[in-house]
Amino acid sequence: MTSVPEQSVQIVPYDETWPTRFEQERAILDRAIKRWVVGGIEHVGSTAVPGLAAKPVIDIMVGVDSLEASRAAIPVLSELEYCYFPYRPDVMHWFCKPSPSFRTHHLHLIPFRSRLWLERLAFRDYLRTHADVAAEYAELKQHLAALHHFDREAYTDAKTPFVERIIKIALAEKR
Repeated sequence: MTSVPEQSVQIVPYDETWPTRFEQERAILDRAIKRWVVGGIEHVGSTAVPGLAAKPVIDIMVGVDSLEASRAAIPVLSELEYCYFPYRPDVMHWFCKPSPSFRTHHLHLIPFRSRLWLERLAFRDYLRTHADVAAEYAELKQHLAALHHFDREAYTDAKTPFVERIIKIALAEKR
């Protein structure tokens, strides 16, 4: 079996069109998978943080009742060019669009109010309200993108300690 070449890791300056691109995609998703959406459709990831440098991929999180109940959305999403991959299938349904080798969107169907749902929102919201931490994250991402330019998994894994540290702080502040 031949593997599909993955897009290199590239961090670009914040793009003012990212929120609009999210809203356009949110409207499409809302029409297509409305019956599975129970927790809203959220813009997450670095493109959801104004001013933050990021990979130019819009990350979208959809709150669903359960992974089992939302499984029927997978073929519907494939009609919208979303490619499903069983990445972390115990906590989400993960998709990329339009292909693994060229990605413009990542889509995550995640049980509403699950730990992962709450953590992703807490991380996004913390970066939105703490410019110094967002700047530190941007610097880390640029360094790691240079270090792991052709290995998206290694890039993501290397960010994990920072992300986990900020999630812990963000959740503690919400208590």
